[in-house]
Amino acid sequence: MNKQQTLAAEKRRKTTLTVILSVICIIYVLPVLSVLINSFKQNSFVKTDTFALPNAESWAGVSNFVKGMTFGNYPFWKSVLFSVFITIVSTILILLFTSMAAWYIARVNSTFCKIVYYLCVFSMVVPFQMVMFTLSKTADTLKLNTPWTIPVVYLGFGAGLAIFMFVGFVKSIPLEIEEAASIDGCGPIRTYFSVVFPMLRPTMISVGILEIMWVWNDYLLPYLVLDINKYRTIPIHIQYLKGSYGTVDLGATMALILLSIIPVIIFYLICQKYIIKGVAAGAVKG
Repeated sequence: MNKQQTLAAEKRRKTTLTVILSVICIIYVLPVLSVLINSFKQNSFVKTDTFALPNAESWAGVSNFVKGMTFGNYPFWKSVLFSVFITIVSTILILLFTSMAAWYIARVNSTFCKIVYYLCVFSMVVPFQMVMFTLSKTADTLKLNTPWTIPVVYLGFGAGLAIFMFVGFVKSIPLEIEEAASIDGCGPIRTYFSVVFPMLRPTMISVGILEIMWVWNDYLLPYLVLDINKYRTIPIHIQYLKGSYGTVDLGATMALILLSIIPVIIFYLICQKYIIKGVAAGAVKG
């Protein structure tokens, strides 16, 4: 095969790969596009002409957004505040404690650390449905059923992936750097915060993005743990957009779903390059 044939084959391969990835991209974008279209349509047209574009007859404007935010006796702004608080606090706890634990696991080569590490990795493959009823009872017993304490529960569930990524990155950091800090008089805590913590930035950003997207969109855990009559996150608030006899205003529902996913989409688009960098950095010696 000559050079020209090789270039032609490579071009066909790239074209085929581009087409396949474009189709996959369209499949992923279609649900979001459907939500966007139906959020501006009247409820009756959402049910009958789901995939049709809004027209003069079906156009609802911003009334769906107003209806969704003012529906019922539970204010939407409270749900937003609870979601923001839970997401931020949970992410901070996960980043801080799991990075410290990962550093200890990576540097202390003991049987105990290996067991803890593999237990964390194993927790990534355990279905949530296996533990949700036990979790709900435990959270009630330990008084972790409020927005101020549920981040502790998220810390437990988010530790597996975070420790896995942090351990891989810490192993790529030369040990001599930490030894030099120790010679200069730094203790373990100061070594971590002054030396190790700044170097964890790529993986820290990557893990933070993934955890924020998970906690913000999570429905099942808050639904099981929180008292939904007092505390509702955005996904739970959307679930309760029901009228008499269980009727659902799909237009208002789509409008609130759109409001809930827009921040995540913008956040992801801005930070997606850090996800790739962080995963690649954490996979060096994972």
